[in-house]
Amino acid sequence: MASRGAGTIVNVLTARQELILRRVVETHQATAQPVGSKTLAADPEIDCGPSTIRGELAVLEEHGLLEHPHTSAGRAPTDAGRRFYVDKLLPAGERAELDLPLVRSEVDQAMRATTETLAQVTDLLAIVSAPPLEAATVRHVEVLTLQPHVAMVVVITSTGSVAKRLITFEQPIDSGLLSWAAEYLNDRLCGHGLGARTVSTRLTDPTLGHSEQSFLAALMPVFDDLRSDSEVTLYVEGAGRLLGGNRLDNLSEINDLLSALERRVALLGVLRVALGERDVLVRIGSENELPALRSLALVGAGYGTGVQKLGTVSVIGPVQMDYGRVIATVREAASQLSTYIEDVYAV
Repeated sequence: MASRGAGTIVNVLTARQELILRRVVETHQATAQPVGSKTLAADPEIDCGPSTIRGELAVLEEHGLLEHPHTSAGRAPTDAGRRFYVDKLLPAGERAELDLPLVRSEVDQAMRATTETLAQVTDLLAIVSAPPLEAATVRHVEVLTLQPHVAMVVVITSTGSVAKRLITFEQPIDSGLLSWAAEYLNDRLCGHGLGARTVSTRLTDPTLGHSEQSFLAALMPVFDDLRSDSEVTLYVEGAGRLLGGNRLDNLSEINDLLSALERRVALLGVLRVALGERDVLVRIGSENELPALRSLALVGAGYGTGVQKLGTVSVIGPVQMDYGRVIATVREAASQLSTYIEDVYAV
């Protein structure tokens, strides 16, 4: 997991202090309330009394891992305390049971299913970014006659996207030329990318006659239509879960989050950081560069083929979220989505 800032205190804490910190973080996750020494003393794994525990809590507070919200209350973890917990105290390789209904679905359906399932399982805000269209390949091209002077060209991509365009010619369309064009386009383009250079290179053939070259040139704008609609799509689910139940502290936090969801370009920039991570990205509170997320936690992971990452699976929630469960769930969702994408993008 990507970390930030925990390394300076790795060798400072004793085993008892680590246990107490873990219990404070996990109890706070469950209750959203400060944790007192009496509560910790009742834990059978903590073999010391309240006075000793209070001393250890004070040490953890000095290290910046805990804070004292109120004079008479217990302690709550800081962002640094949660970071230490995520990096050092979570069990390694925790797995999550997740059943994503991805088989035989188009990419759009798969993205929606992943987002909805992730939001339901974590009870948090889930965001999935779809693969960019330019990463798709051509699955099939159809060229049809609608009227003697009008042809329709249809392009279907590996992601299920469809583009069609009507082309009007001055002269009646030769049926033989129409059949040839469909066969030629499928032979030259199926299994290959939609990039302008790729399409142009594969269709450049000086041995073709003038009529064939002119006919192909008239059909080419359909590929421009696909590329012009290539803005990355974000699928968002679970905002109601996060905003309900007093899970955010104040109206300002709610407004900031809603603004971030509306400004999807900025949010997409944050999520893209996960594309460069080998495992799960975790950003806690003040570690988030986007101001709207500085009172929240983000857990994200990239998915894609063995060659490249194509999109992200992310969850946003309160800083006192159950990190072990959420990290394992996001990791499993990214793994299952990668398996699905490998099959869809296979040439």
